[in-house]
Amino acid sequence: MQKIEAMARRVSATDATILLTGESGTGKELVARALHNLSPRAAHPFVPVNCAALPEDLLESELFGHVRGAFTGALSSRVGMFQLAHGGTILLDEVGEMPLSLQAKLLRVLQNHEVRPVGSDQSLSVNIRVIASTNKDLQREVEKSTFREDLFYRLNVVAIKLPPLRSRPDDIPLLAFHFLQKYAARTGRDIRKISPEAMRLLQSQPWPGNVRELENAIEHSVVFCRKDTILPGDLPFGKKANEVLSEDEPGPAPSQGFGLPGGLSDLPYRDAKQRAVAAFELAYFEQILKRTQGNVSEAARQAGLDRSNFRRAARRAGATSRD
Repeated sequence: MQKIEAMARRVSATDATILLTGESGTGKELVARALHNLSPRAAHPFVPVNCAALPEDLLESELFGHVRGAFTGALSSRVGMFQLAHGGTILLDEVGEMPLSLQAKLLRVLQNHEVRPVGSDQSLSVNIRVIASTNKDLQREVEKSTFREDLFYRLNVVAIKLPPLRSRPDDIPLLAFHFLQKYAARTGRDIRKISPEAMRLLQSQPWPGNVRELENAIEHSVVFCRKDTILPGDLPFGKKANEVLSEDEPGPAPSQGFGLPGGLSDLPYRDAKQRAVAAFELAYFEQILKRTQGNVSEAARQAGLDRSNFRRAARRAGATSRD
């Protein structure tokens, strides 16, 4: 993901067309928004269009607009998404689902920077940056003749592939804490921690739904958590969601693993858990400060906290910074 971030920063200043590929839920739209926000077009619109959500006739009108009377029900003219994105960026999400007839029209837009509304005999110039995303292998779709080869090469100027969550388990703690802060704040719950056992369970999942599925799991856990720490039983795959957990329910004996430095397995469970959580918090803050080279403001932004709260939490955990 750091390589992807570095690539995104390099290409964001250009108008090169970008193709984002990866499984559903890996964050392709988030990357597209980051590319737009880092670009000189950031002050102009970012317009996402889901190419799989509309039938062919409606998708053409959605993309290119239409004039009054172009078809039954067209009682007035309508501006298309390409025109709405003028000066900014358009994201063609799930572009692999676009019908072949529309692919030809999209190719003309990329070549000529012009769109022709449905029912019009005039073309309109558009100044846009195009980002496309798909969970399909477009090269294979080209071989199957379901995707135009010339359009594929037009879109594939810069290719960025997002890895599935299961291939980067070390990212799970940062993502999990981000979602925990988000949903704890949204629900007004004082939930601040994830137990080492729950974190190990999170890191062991295959996550076919990727980051989106992880977010849903943490939201579920916030709903069912009874204290200030998410336990394995709070996770949707830990126990049945409607099972009432005892206040004194014993947890699994601690073992070597994430958040459990050597020697903790010899301590009583509750003492081991407290020290493991403290060790995890320290590692979390040290990692994010290292990534931002000790810049508290940037670290707070990445953690989703305001600067003062981040500093207090980091100091409480024992992490130090330069400012």
